[in-house]
Parts: sequence; structure tokens; C-alpha cells
Amino acid sequence: MSSITNLSVQQLRQAATLKEKIQSLEKELGQLLGSAVSVAGPAPKQKKFTMSAAAKAKISAAAKARWAKIKGKTPVTAPAPKPAKGKMSAATRAKLSAKLKASWARRRAAKK
Repeated sequence: MSSITNLSVQQLRQAATLKEKIQSLEKELGQLLGSAVSVAGPAPKQKKFTMSAAAKAKISAAAKARWAKIKGKTPVTAPAPKPAKGKMSAATRAKLSAKLKASWARRRAAKK
């Protein structure tokens, strides 16, 4: 199949008239059938659906419970969520900052 850029003006005109004929025939067919015939084209884009981690966990736990019930086992409970990590105190942050600054200073001095 040749590229559209390689077609002559006459070939482009012929392609345009063929497309018009096809559209008129589709319209006529739609009138005969009593409904509009859609031209095959790109499908409309659908919104992307994202599921939250909590929803995925609930669905997973429910599915595992269903399978456990079918297999005759006790249902598997979901693992307990991990506790939130503690925050660093201002004093600890200052000590760590001082240590890192000293370390960087030693590295810079060693490079010289």
C-alpha cells in the first residue's frame, strides 16, 4: 500500500470521491434499516479507573474468605496494618545533621 504522500492529485481526487460515495451509501443503508450506521473509527476513549489500595485489600480478603469457605478451611484474616513510624525529635535531627555536615567536610578535605 502506498503512502498518501506518494499519491498524485488525480489519485487523491478519486479517493475523495470514493469516500463520498461510501458515506452516501452508508447513509442510504441506515435509512433502509431504520437506524444510523456508524462508520468504523477509533473507539471513544474511556476514563481510566483506578482502585485504592484499601479497596484492593478488601476485595482480596473477601475472595480469600470465599475460597476458604469452599475448601472448608477457616477464613484467612488480613494481616494487621503496620503501625505508623515514629517521627524524629528536633534534637535527634540536629545531631544527625551535625554528623552529616562533619562527614561531608571530611570528604571535601580528603579530596583536596
